[in-house]
Amino acid sequence: MVSQNYFFKVKTPREVQNILKNTAEPLESESLELSEKLLGRTLYDDLVSPVDLPGFDRAIMDGFAVQARDTFGASPSAPAYLQVAGEVKMGEKASVQVIPGQAVKVSTGSMMPEGANAVVMVEYTDYLDDKTIEVTRPAAPLDYIVGKTDDMEKGELVLEKGHTLRAQDIGALAGLGITSLSVTRKPRVTIISSGDEVVSPEKEIKYGQIRDINSYSLSSLAKQAGAVSVRMGIVPDDFNSLKERMAEGLEKSDIALVSGGSSVGTRDVTLDVIKSFEDAEILVHGISIRPGKPTIIARIGSKYLFGLPGNPVSVMITFDMFVGYLIALLSGRKETAWKLQSVKAQVNKNVASAPGREDYIGVKIIKTKDSIMAEPLLGKSALISTMVKANGLIRIPLESEGIEQGSEVDVFVF
Repeated sequence: MVSQNYFFKVKTPREVQNILKNTAEPLESESLELSEKLLGRTLYDDLVSPVDLPGFDRAIMDGFAVQARDTFGASPSAPAYLQVAGEVKMGEKASVQVIPGQAVKVSTGSMMPEGANAVVMVEYTDYLDDKTIEVTRPAAPLDYIVGKTDDMEKGELVLEKGHTLRAQDIGALAGLGITSLSVTRKPRVTIISSGDEVVSPEKEIKYGQIRDINSYSLSSLAKQAGAVSVRMGIVPDDFNSLKERMAEGLEKSDIALVSGGSSVGTRDVTLDVIKSFEDAEILVHGISIRPGKPTIIARIGSKYLFGLPGNPVSVMITFDMFVGYLIALLSGRKETAWKLQSVKAQVNKNVASAPGREDYIGVKIIKTKDSIMAEPLLGKSALISTMVKANGLIRIPLESEGIEQGSEVDVFVF
């Protein structure tokens, strides 16, 4: 049983992320076949090239393979004359050799014939007869050639453990002949909405009821962060019902999220339920951010449980900062810091804040002829409309009392 002393010992966002970093270990690996399913997955081990790429000297222009010194000084008024000794076709091994005074016809991608060290582009050649060409521009050694190890060399470190695979990486795997790969298993996230007033979206609402927003936004955010998400429905504010659903969620997943019931209130039972698990360890209860201060983070065995505020804006911001961060850690990603693409902008109105907490405020980015403006969308954290209208967030630091109109800020773009 966990001591009540853990209750609301507020921590800074950085402290919370450090706690997660110090407690989370990457999940086990799984093997996937070469396909687009690898996109966005995390490498479990370093990837070393098993072969040279392309594996042979290769022409990268249509033209003629030559010995470069045979073309030195060539010009339209004084061309170099070479005998055509043959042709190397695409996909064939070069069987002809280039000796001084000779040229071999090649296409883009053709294997370079032995003896040649440059390619003269076809635009700078002309046939005098079936066996003779004139060259009107000199070629330097290695012109328009990719060497057999220029792309990758056997034994070379291509990608490091923890790298998130991109489209170009998957293309490289194909080029190297790698048809299966070990990646870190995707974290599994279960999502529970709690509250007597919460009903499913398809239902007609009565006075005092609200439709379930959070489980749908959280499920989408989890998938966007690289996890597998499962919505487990709505649970009333009842100790036994919530504990049963939490236990089921923890059994099925690596992370269980409960939205609602994390604030101080007589009907909020999330903390009591968490404390009732035998091996529960409350890591965090209270973070110095707005919105999202009453967030709970606990570890139960090797699983994590988040008690998130019930307000939609709070849920989305705390997910991005902490749940998304934990998903990255469990996925074994090298880059785990909370960061979105950002742009510089000027705030077009004053924004007040209280020192001692980080404020996150949705903004609408407005591009003008001369600048980029950020219009704060001020509103309570229960208003999902502020996030719908926003296309970015600004952060007001812990020590700040606000931002003055005209100040330059970083806008974290959705």
